Amino acid sequence: MQNTKKEKNNFEYTSLENSKEYFQTQDLGLSSSLVSRGFELVALDKQDQRKVLFIFKREVGIEQDIDDHWNGRLEIKSLVYFDALRMLKNRIHSSE
Repeated sequence: MQNTKKEKNNFEYTSLENSKEYFQTQDLGLSSSLVSRGFELVALDKQDQRKVLFIFKREVGIEQDIDDHWNGRLEIKSLVYFDALRMLKNRIHSSE
């Protein structure tokens, strides 16, 4: 169950601390791979000015793709990967 509460402007606060619902990484390459494979990027946490935390919704297959990424078995079309990498870099730098 997701921890949410309504704010006064009708925005909904969602706690991203639940590791059963969310996967977090600071690795840009892994994040690009996950975006390329269609996993939902929920948020970027830039509270530490030196690092960015990429937060993904934990979905079926994400653990296998993470393992395949680190073992060099994950196959992604190069242009799809490059587009995901460029999009993530744009999001990192767009709201500094």
